[in-house]
Amino acid sequence: MTTVDKPMLLLVEDEALLAVPLEQELVDAGFDVLVALDGQEGLAELERDASRFSGLITDIRLPAVNGWAISKRARELVPTMPVVYMSGDSAAEWTANGVPNSIMLQKPFATAQLTAAITKLINEVPPHATEQ
Repeated sequence: MTTVDKPMLLLVEDEALLAVPLEQELVDAGFDVLVALDGQEGLAELERDASRFSGLITDIRLPAVNGWAISKRARELVPTMPVVYMSGDSAAEWTANGVPNSIMLQKPFATAQLTAAITKLINEVPPHATEQ
């Protein structure tokens, strides 16, 4: 698989000790990953060019800008953007605050669950809905 063929994911996680193994799991699964270590950085990357991302993975509890706001902006920019939320304490808020057709992973979870969740959502996006 060449670099051009790899889907790019935006991973927004403010805890570097979590971001590193999650990024490695996703890279090992064949994704390119851009890591944003806070919500403002995540929003900036979406504003720069959201269409380059095949999916968004975001923590909920982030300083300044939370994961709910990041995912809503991602969907404004790319209505079919796959979204996976991660949270240690906000899973109950998902039905009220999460975007439709998203997945919530309750921390702690096995890193393989993250790969399975984002792959499932990417595979559900209609082929004509994404431009490469």
